[in-house]
Amino acid sequence: MSTGTVRIRPEHVGPTRKNLYVWLATARSWTAPRPINAYVIEHRDGLVLFDTGQDRASVTDPGYFPGGPTRLVYDRLAQFAIEPDQTLTHGLGALGHRPSDVHTAVISHLHQDHIGGLPELPGAEIVISEQEWQTMLRPLAEPRGYLREHIELPGLRWRRVTPEPLGDPALAPFETGHDLFGDGSLVLLPTPGHTPGSLSMLVRRPGRTPLLLVGDLTYDADLLAAGVVPGVGNKRQMRRAAAGVSALRERFGDLTVLAAHDPNAAALLTATEAVRA
Repeated sequence: MSTGTVRIRPEHVGPTRKNLYVWLATARSWTAPRPINAYVIEHRDGLVLFDTGQDRASVTDPGYFPGGPTRLVYDRLAQFAIEPDQTLTHGLGALGHRPSDVHTAVISHLHQDHIGGLPELPGAEIVISEQEWQTMLRPLAEPRGYLREHIELPGLRWRRVTPEPLGDPALAPFETGHDLFGDGSLVLLPTPGHTPGSLSMLVRRPGRTPLLLVGDLTYDADLLAAGVVPGVGNKRQMRRAAAGVSALRERFGDLTVLAAHDPNAAALLTATEAVRA
């Protein structure tokens, strides 16, 4: 499901050799609108979300983003468009679910276009990597992309997880991660780079194409397959994570990679259904 669209700089998508703040200050063009995706998984133990999209308040409330010089950074980084029918609640409703049905929401990382639906999920358990949480707590959170007032909301039930040995040779080269329900169906894998604590989630569906939800490790699955990394984040870490994903893709053979802002993500997901049929 999509919670609106975002236009970003071509350098954001990559590739670029420029420093983030250099291209952010000098960029003159925007990409075409890209989706702000969240993923809904129907698991026997309960409904699971991977990311929660963007809060519509970010385009209706002038005070949603910080002011001053930090606001200039946010304004140059992205342009959002979110219609009234593109909220998390509306999207879940279109799929026959309510926010109260959500058992667990896994957050790939804590940037605002992934945590926007948190106010709509007071009953869910919110899963995040411990490293990502600690990164948010460092000084100058807002200039680094962490809007703590929209993250540390009263009443949310957070569960911070740390990678542990998986003991599953099928997931090599990933040796550590977190098995969400202990049945191997939903496995969180550390893919740092965009942020230090970024997570991806492997979805293994019996008799169906496996999926890897990668957040912002890439903005285009084809670029990721080619080893091209975005212009935002630690490029060395992202290249290492991308290499791990490529090795995992070779191991599985039919692994489909779904990113948060890949314009082709919906078609890629639909194609996995067509193959099964």
